[in-house]
Amino acid sequence: MSLDLPFDNSYARLDERFYTKIAPTPVKDPSLITLNRPLAAELGLDADALETPDGIAFLAGNSVPAGADPLAQVYAGHQFGGWSPRLGDGRAVLLGEIVAPDGQRFDIQLKGSGPTPYSRMGDGRAWVGPVLREYIVSEAMHALGVPTTRALAAVATGETVLREAPYPGAVLTRVAASHIRVGTFQYFASQKDTKALAALTEHAISRHDPEVDGALGFLDGVIDRQAKLIAKWMGLGFVHGVMNTDNMTVSGETIDYGPCAYIDRFHPMQVFSSIDQQGRYAYGRQPEMAMWNLAQLATSLLPLIGEVEKAQASLDRFPDLYRTAWRNVFRAKIGLKTKAEDDDGLINGLIDLMAQGQADFTNTFRALGSHKARDEFVDPSIYDDWEQRWRDRLETEGASPEDRVAELQSVNPAVIARTHRIEQAIQAAVTGDLAPYKRLNTALATPFANPGEMEDLTRPPLEEEVVPQTFCGT
Repeated sequence: MSLDLPFDNSYARLDERFYTKIAPTPVKDPSLITLNRPLAAELGLDADALETPDGIAFLAGNSVPAGADPLAQVYAGHQFGGWSPRLGDGRAVLLGEIVAPDGQRFDIQLKGSGPTPYSRMGDGRAWVGPVLREYIVSEAMHALGVPTTRALAAVATGETVLREAPYPGAVLTRVAASHIRVGTFQYFASQKDTKALAALTEHAISRHDPEVDGALGFLDGVIDRQAKLIAKWMGLGFVHGVMNTDNMTVSGETIDYGPCAYIDRFHPMQVFSSIDQQGRYAYGRQPEMAMWNLAQLATSLLPLIGEVEKAQASLDRFPDLYRTAWRNVFRAKIGLKTKAEDDDGLINGLIDLMAQGQADFTNTFRALGSHKARDEFVDPSIYDDWEQRWRDRLETEGASPEDRVAELQSVNPAVIARTHRIEQAIQAAVTGDLAPYKRLNTALATPFANPGEMEDLTRPPLEEEVVPQTFCGT
């Protein structure tokens, strides 16, 4: 067995304006909670070696493997619309980058690995709840086909973390195409450091857009990726909860799963985050907020693009790109294979009825074509007119709902990471019982399959199980 990691640390080759070199802070008594063996294989890592004491020491931050060059990245950001000129990795250390067997480059980061110069008086640690939440939801998103950071491992630290109460500490090993954020560009733009901004842009292009030339082409690429990403979120009833500019990656991956949640009983302005008192990042506002964030990126890149009109023209593409991606997602969700003029009306008609009828988002779409969708509505009769419109539309394709069940169930998941199930898994884990976490994670790995004996995981929360608010965990 070998713990050799094929590090090639391109971000660390940038100068020290971009980061602070710092090693993880060792923990008292590390033990493995869970290892993502399939991901380890994709990365070309030896899963057996990662489960040895040496491997666990690496995953906990107690030892830095050869070739790593640990650092905490600096960035800025708008947080709920308010400007924070200097943020950065306050509880995470980027160990370095590895090149997987397929040639793709990935960051390996430890989250909850101790204080850094950007901790803002925090302890730099994480407790097991947020670590398991991110592990569960990021891997669920991957299984659903959504671009996302990944979770390689979760390790218990043997230490206590104080939040509103004492909790067992943990460290997450996060894997990402990169951790470069809109806020990274904002940091250097706000400093009027054009040289650093140009170096960052060149680095980001080499990682994510090697075929483009210059900052404008890079901006186009980020906008394209974000339009598709947000459409996927909307198609799953996913509410990110904290769409600050420091939480939007230029790679187009979903990052930071603090107060996120999937909608159960549908409402377009659903909010879960305890700190989003104004509903800034409500489900229905996510496209608008994505464009707002992208406008901050475009503004940051202006010194390199040179002409406001070009940057604005690139940004103005977002609404149409998003709407096209949204139509593609939702046409598939109602089983359509062709385009028709009133498809938006048909799709929005169902969404409006779901809000009116307090229907479960995931289960309604999953039940289309099986004669059970109407049962999801408080008043099932309000569904009937829409179903006839839908049948008429499918007839233009020579099909019926019953003909499209296989296609419908290939894009509409049976099992999602429902918030009450995550909370149940976390509460059990705090007591040392990982069985609910493992069972949930197993079901989420194949979200489109018939859940069989895990059918109970498709059930919306009972009234006493509802989790009305989610929290960052910092």
